[in-house]
This record gives sequence, C-alpha cells and structure tokens, in this order.
Amino acid sequence: MFYKKLIRPLLFSVDPEVIHETALAGLNNFLFQTLFKIVCQQKTTIKKTVFGIDFPNPVGLAAGFDKDAAAIDGFASMGFGFIEIGTVTPNGQPGNPKHRLFRLPQDQALINRMGFNNRGVEQVVENIKKRRSEVIIGGNIGKNKITSNEKAVDDYLKCFNALYNHVDYFVVNVSSPNTPGLRELQEKKPLMEILNRLQEQNHKKQRTKPILLKIAPDITDSQLDDIVAIIEETKSDGIVATNTTISRSNLSTSTEKVETMGAGGLSGAPLKKRSTEIIQKIKSRSKMPVIGVGGIMSPEDALEKIKAGADLIQIYTGFIYEGPLLVKRINRYLCDN
Repeated sequence: MFYKKLIRPLLFSVDPEVIHETALAGLNNFLFQTLFKIVCQQKTTIKKTVFGIDFPNPVGLAAGFDKDAAAIDGFASMGFGFIEIGTVTPNGQPGNPKHRLFRLPQDQALINRMGFNNRGVEQVVENIKKRRSEVIIGGNIGKNKITSNEKAVDDYLKCFNALYNHVDYFVVNVSSPNTPGLRELQEKKPLMEILNRLQEQNHKKQRTKPILLKIAPDITDSQLDDIVAIIEETKSDGIVATNTTISRSNLSTSTEKVETMGAGGLSGAPLKKRSTEIIQKIKSRSKMPVIGVGGIMSPEDALEKIKAGADLIQIYTGFIYEGPLLVKRINRYLCDN
C-alpha cells in the first residue's frame, strides 16, 4: 500500500521512459540494494528445476525492463529467481522515435513501441561481467531493424555466440510487434531455420544451453500447432508465452485516448486472459516447459498461470503498478498454496 499510495503517484507524474531510466540507474546504488534485500526477499520459496536449471524461486523479471543488463544486482536484491535481459541485438540501435511508452492506469496496462532499443551485444556483455550477484540470467535475443528477414538468422547467431558464456538460457524473440516484419519470422520456414541454426551452434559448444522461443498472443491455433511442432522437431527447450498484444479490445481507457498513443504492444491486466489461454493450449499439445508472462498483477494471477501449466512466471507491467514487493508477495502466496 505504501508503494501504491505514495511512491507510484510520484513515479507516474514523470514521463514513463524518463522514470524508467532513472530507476535503472538508482538500482545500482548499494544502499538501495541493501534495503531491497531486507524488505523484499522472501526467505521461504519454492525451488524449481526447469530445462536443467535450478531456479531458487519461479518468479522472474521479463525481458524489456533491463535491456542492457545495467541493473542486474539491483533486481537480484529484490528476490527475483531469474532475470531476462534484452532484447539484445548485435549492434546498438536507438529504437523507435519517442514518445513510445504510455501508461493506461484505468486498465493497469502499458503500450510500448520501443523497437529493441539497446546498446548492442558487446556493451551488454561488459555490463554482465560487472555483476556481483549469482542470479540466473536469460538472454533475450533479436535482430537489428536494418537487418532483412532473409539475413535475420545471422543476427541471432551473433548474439548467441557473444552471450553464450554470460547467460544461463536463451530466448529467441520473433514476436515483438514493434520491429517491422519481425513477426513474419514466426512462420514455419524462417522459424525452423533460426532454431535449427542456433541448435547447430549450441551443439558445437562444450555444453548446450536451453533455447526457448517467445511467442505472440495474437497467433492462431494453426500457427500455434506449427510452432509447437517446430520446437519439438528442432529439440528446442520451451516457450515464453506471451509477448505483448496488438489488440485493443475490452479497454476502459477511451478509444480516443488510446488512438492518440498510436501503435505498439499492449501489456498488463488486459493481456492476462489471452496469455493464460495460450499456456493452456501449449500444455494440451505438449509437455514442453513454459514460462508464463502477461497480465500478472497479483499473487492470484501468478497462481492462475501456474495452474494453467506455466513452469515459471515473469512479471513486467505488474512490477510497475504493484512495486517491488510483488515478488515477495507472489513467492509467499505460492508457498502457502
């Protein structure tokens, strides 16, 4: 309540992207990290072993929050079981023109069209090397905007090789709505090529690392069938379900206001039902591991995702609306239930 009554109104009085960058910088402060360790961490958690990795708890930070791995120790101090950095591209890029991040408080939602803004994989590697915590890190990888879809696989391979020694698992992002043409890579032929090439490279290493695919919530059942079949055929390790949605249905925010925000992916509470449905559909087709993300705004939402079949969960928008204590609340609730 302290966060929602006092801190959130202050944060929400500032431009979303400005406060995001300010918060990331603040998370590197040792005093803040010490405070978070005292206040936020839940002593009793549910440990989970998924795709060969032992997670201290099932609550992770979704990709997009710490694109450049700039605040790993800060987020680790909050009690996250794992942190997914990125989306990372081979070369740094500014992303789409600002303003590109919008709050919908009535809906507990965000709209973003960031466009894979990041400093490039080399800088991300340098940032990861500076971390002090042992938190599990996932590397979410993508392609540069100027790279054609025909050459996209080369970008994914560059990121994979650069990050291999520094992350614990990989997530292939072909589902963001904010890079033109990217979602076309979810189609059977290009997706098969990307995953097969990554696995070929994976098996050249001393030991393989898990490779997952992040999918859009806007896919059809037939597309999902193809994706599940491709993941099994390429011996990939699971799915992250789901990315943001291009849908604008069932919002309390006025249509006029939403239209002024323009294109982008919608996240938060309005995505909860659809992402849960996707998880259930995956689990009805396969036993593959699933990381559930989308609309987790409360401990009850987290349990719903797990009951639907998610092996792990991630938060992003819920973290913004509910504050850092959401991690502890979820872990405590899962232990009790």
